[in-house]
Parts: sequence; C-alpha cells; structure tokens
Amino acid sequence: MPPGTPAAPLGGPAVSSAPGHPAAAAGQPGAAALPQGVPGGAVGAGPHPQAPGAVDAQAQGPWRYDPWARAGEGPGPEPGGKAAFGPGKLVVGALLVALVAGGVGGGVGAYLERDGRIGKHVTLHQPSAEPGDRDPGSVAGIASRVLPGVVTIHVRGSSSQGTGTGFVLDKQGHILTNNHVVEPAGSDGAITVTFNGGQTAKATVVGRDGGYDLAVIKVSGVSGLTPLALGNSDSVRVGDSVVAVGAPFDLAGTVTTGIISAKERPITAGGHKGDGSDISYVDALQTDAPINPGNSGGPLVDARGRVIGINSAIRSAGDSEAGGQGGSIGLGFAIPVNQARRVAEELINTGKATHPVIGVSLDMGYSGDGARVNDKSGAVIPGGPAEKAGIRPQDVIKKVDGTPVHSGQELIVRVRSHRPGDQLTLTLERQGQERTARLTLGSAHAG
Repeated sequence: MPPGTPAAPLGGPAVSSAPGHPAAAAGQPGAAALPQGVPGGAVGAGPHPQAPGAVDAQAQGPWRYDPWARAGEGPGPEPGGKAAFGPGKLVVGALLVALVAGGVGGGVGAYLERDGRIGKHVTLHQPSAEPGDRDPGSVAGIASRVLPGVVTIHVRGSSSQGTGTGFVLDKQGHILTNNHVVEPAGSDGAITVTFNGGQTAKATVVGRDGGYDLAVIKVSGVSGLTPLALGNSDSVRVGDSVVAVGAPFDLAGTVTTGIISAKERPITAGGHKGDGSDISYVDALQTDAPINPGNSGGPLVDARGRVIGINSAIRSAGDSEAGGQGGSIGLGFAIPVNQARRVAEELINTGKATHPVIGVSLDMGYSGDGARVNDKSGAVIPGGPAEKAGIRPQDVIKKVDGTPVHSGQELIVRVRSHRPGDQLTLTLERQGQERTARLTLGSAHAG
C-alpha cells in the first residue's frame, strides 16, 4: 500500500478517506473505517431484515404432513349390513396373516442378528474432561485476560448512528476509543457502553481529537472495572504475534489473531467534512489480524495481553481513494499506543490534545518527491521552530531523522508521531543543494 494511502475507518458514518469512520451498526457493520451500512454512513443499529427469498420453516418446512398417513378408515360392511368376511374367511385370513407375519419377522430377525444389533447396547466414547485453564501466552489465555476490559459502544445522533469498540483505561471509568466512533453523537446524542458481562451504562465524552482520531469517554457508577495494561509500541517488531478484540458488525467480544505486518506505515483517514479539519494522520502499525467495521477503537494486544495499538482503519478489496465499506483483506492499521497514551492523558486532564508543529504551511499540491514549503507570504511562521532552524519558503523537506518522506501528508504523519518539545533533524533541498536543519517541535491545539 503506497505511503499515505487513505484507509477506510472501521466504524461510524462513512468518510471520504479513512481508519476512521464510525463502526458497524447493531445487527451489523458490513464494515470498513474499522463503523458501515447504516443510515448516514454508519452501520445500522437495527436487526437485519429477513434475507430475500428466505423460507418460513413453519409454513413450508419439509415435514408439513405425515407421508405415511391415510385419510379415512378401512373397508366398511357389506351391503345389507353383513360383515365383509364370514367366519370361515376370518380363520383363513387369520392363518394367512400369521404366516406372513412369521415370515417377515423371521427375515427381519435374521437381518438384525447378522447386522449385530440384537443383544448389544451401543455407547459412544466420551472424551475425558479437560482442564479449563489455558496457557497464559496462548490466544485463549490472552483473550480471557483482555475481554473483561473491552466494551462495545453504541452511538446515536440526530442524523446517524453507529457501533464501535473501546477499552477501559482506569478504575475511574475512562474508556479510550476512536473519535470517528463517538463523533455521530454530536453535542446532544447518546452513547451507550456494553461490557463483556452484559452490563450497560451511559457514557459522556471527556475529550476527542479528529487529528489523532482518538476520544476518551467516561462511565459512572460502574463497579468491577478491568483496566487493560498498556504496552510499548516502540518495542514492537515486524512478525510479532498480536490479538485484536472488538465488535465487528456489532458481534461483541470477537477475538482474532495475526502478526505485525509493518511499522511506521503513514496513513490518513477521515476528511469527510471537506475542509480537512477532521483528517487524521497516523504513523500506524499494520496487522493482518482480521479487523472489520465495528472493531474501531478496540485494542490490538501483544503476546502478554498488553495494548500496543488502537485498531482504527482497514484497507478493503474494491476500496476507492474515498474509502470503501468492505471487510477485512488482512490490511488493518492501528494507532501506536505510545501516541495514544499521550493524547489520552491530555484529553483526560484538559479536554484537548496538543499537536506538535514545525511552523510552516506546506504546498499539498506539490507533485515532486518530498514535502515542499509554500512560497506564499507567511508560509514560514515568524518566530516558529522552522524559522529558528533556518527553513525558508520553497524548501523541500526530504527526510525526518534520516527517514525519507515523499509528500506533505507523510511529513505531517511523521511529525504527529512525536511530542511537542521533541527535537528533529530535517534534511531538505534548496535550489538543488542538500541542507540539514535541526529544530524543536512547537505545540498547537487542534482547530
């Protein structure tokens, strides 16, 4: 998949490019950004209608009548009220019946004796009971530890609805999910959380950020919460085993497994508002673990059951650049947990997340290799990190810390993977000459 390729969100209203779109509806997502198939682009929450051509088993089942039954009764009396058989006929008939019955009985008995069915009692072998516990490192062992901390999220707004996934962060009731999962609720919608044991609770939004496609919601008055342990996404290696847990197509508690297929995969998602304000830029973990619409916001965990990513987007067969609604073809993308941890902390503490910036505006229509700084007035923000580092209009940024970037979107993805205050080394080209600039990332709040 080419760098910066738009992916389809896994849940909620359809988006123009995505992981991020609300989850599949109850009944459920046909699924791609991870929420599909519901009014407004989110998967419908109602039950599936009966499939076309489905047959009513009660009305047209194969056993509507007994094929051996006969209507009416046996022969009636002879005309005049006499019996059809006289005494002599009755005796002969009885002897004939006895002979026929004896012959039939003997034949059946001989058959059963030859077939070994007489005098034998068949008992099918039953396997001995197996221990209920599983190896903690097995998929079953990991699932048993993770499932209690995973929730299914149903969202209903004035014009759309959807289903997604989330997981418990702490005992205070904070739950992390994707922004595109809760976005359909708007300012006056309803968010309902269903726990693995079936308990439900209303939730409120603590904070959300479209640029990172992350949101924190909170439930109150719920006891026995099981927070999931957070791992270190920087330590993940390609080929590591992973387990994804979520509610694809509203099938709560679904567990799938695979490996990490790639790291630092730059993807963009969202953008259905048209102004670009809701585009998320993710330096994603790629996995082949099957994830579908409705998996959005759910955990991707390592072999020790620690969250290393938040499942957010998929690439589906037949996807257009605007994002499709198909199912998994083994190309799933998760927000690295190290990035999600920092954003979640800020959302809980302040209700907003900060975005690291270099202080330039980019020419997003540039077709060459690299990210080109605009040549318009104010393209390099006065006093910003880029100006302090000596970056000028029309400079083309080719690398970040030695890693090539091929477009403006890819540069944003690389920058967003860091924290404000981090230092970066940029390799840039100016009038055919290569230069190096070192800068400290600034900070800005989204929109």
